[in-house]
Amino acid sequence: MVDVQRDGDTVRITMNRPAKRNALSFEHLEELLHAFEEAAETDATGIVLAAEGPVFSAGHDFSDVASRDAEGVRELLELCTSVMRTIQSVPQVVIARVHALATAAGCQLVSSCDLAIAADTAGFALPGGKGGWFCHTPAVPVARSIGRKRLMEMVLTGDVVDATTAAEWGLINYAVPASELDAAVDELLARATRGSRSSKALGKRTIYAQLDRPEIDGYEVALKVMTEASQSPAAKEGMAAFLEKRSPVWPD
Repeated sequence: MVDVQRDGDTVRITMNRPAKRNALSFEHLEELLHAFEEAAETDATGIVLAAEGPVFSAGHDFSDVASRDAEGVRELLELCTSVMRTIQSVPQVVIARVHALATAAGCQLVSSCDLAIAADTAGFALPGGKGGWFCHTPAVPVARSIGRKRLMEMVLTGDVVDATTAAEWGLINYAVPASELDAAVDELLARATRGSRSSKALGKRTIYAQLDRPEIDGYEVALKVMTEASQSPAAKEGMAAFLEKRSPVWPD
């Protein structure tokens, strides 16, 4: 259900459950988790998360959810949260390639990635607000991408937000014509993976550690890490190359 391919410096993880609209069953989430964990152990610099079929992801698989008691649902949601947090903890840059509709936990998946580009025909929704099971956990990373009022519009109405609006709101980076999606993903990933791999991995980890803290706490986290990182081989090579007016030779 999850296809993994290595393409140069990039690992491409593709959800391939089109008949189920790439719904996130427990089994599917386990496969995604393992795929990201295994990719994290490679020397790849980037990961592309994509999907096959008419929908990017319809969110949680209700046939799975409906068969569980409260403890079983908690187990499912904890696994889903682990997938989202793993995406943000792996050392690689993770970019979502969104070719079609992403709803509920599927929208959560997109907003948990470092970067996202969507076809201009794609859409995004947190539809629980017009149903019987509110999108509580999907709202967590979405809120951190688009802010309170826009989040409340999404969760209360459940309406689909088109890709152009999603880009304006900050849920994704860009909306592009479907025919240009792959090129746009590859171009942004190439720009985002330049430089020292180890420095970027530390930078990504630190950004997520301080992002939602009060500014003074964010500075405390960032100052400590940046001080220590100044003595790393990558930082020393980067500064030496700048001072010597030459191209850097990254130690990693």
